[in-house]
Amino acid sequence: MKKVVAALACVMVLLVGYIVLDKSGTESPSFDAKKACDAGDMRGCHDLGVMYADGNGVEKDFKKAAELFKKACDGGVVFDCSTLGAMYVKGNGVEKDFKKAVELFKAACDGGEVRGCHNLGFMYAKGNGVEKDLGKAAQSLKKACDGGVVLDCSTLGAMYAKGNGVEKNEQKAVELFKKACDGGEISGCGGLGVMYLLGDRVEKDLDKAAQLLKKACDGGERSGCGGLGVMYEQGYGVRQDKRLAKEYFSKACDLGEQKLGCNKYRELNR
Repeated sequence: MKKVVAALACVMVLLVGYIVLDKSGTESPSFDAKKACDAGDMRGCHDLGVMYADGNGVEKDFKKAAELFKKACDGGVVFDCSTLGAMYVKGNGVEKDFKKAVELFKAACDGGEVRGCHNLGFMYAKGNGVEKDLGKAAQSLKKACDGGVVLDCSTLGAMYAKGNGVEKNEQKAVELFKKACDGGEISGCGGLGVMYLLGDRVEKDLDKAAQLLKKACDGGERSGCGGLGVMYEQGYGVRQDKRLAKEYFSKACDLGEQKLGCNKYRELNR
């Protein structure tokens, strides 16, 4: 859920302000946005809502921001449906309401807003505001992945690798992990590295496995650090080095990995 909340919070870092004059006596952008919004231009409502959300030049006011995002969402600005959904998840300017968030994310996703699909997928995956349904989660995450959200390509790859919500398909997992990794998503690099390490639907390649796992580990992906630890502990594709193995297990542990992190580190220090 932390990833979901982190991804939802990103849409809140935007612009905002009251009707004021700048030092030259020129009307501020917030004044223009309010005029546009009052005239029925939903882009103006969006801009003004973004300004209130950030508190740029005025006191931050999430309640006013939420009112404006609702107006824009109702007026067809699907991006703001997703933004408002994020506010319902966090309880910013509105009472926290996961069910309402799901409705808004669905409206955004149905309207072609990939962030809404991303958010909706994780709500289904966690069962927040809706009955947990990994199949529906996979459908939403696929829309987001196809729309360029590489994090969701990696998440979907893991679902195919394990058969969670979809029929197990290692080849599909490889394709999705590669797409994510090529797009800069380190969890995809870690997943692909594991596939090369195990030889799942790809020819086993320990050199590639080590390179990909290191890339993931250097980027802060715990599975990459744990996988590298195993490789150095056992001498898989690299020269056996228990000291390095302990370093990688320790790093994995610091990142929250128990089995191939904290447990392995303690085991090597007995």
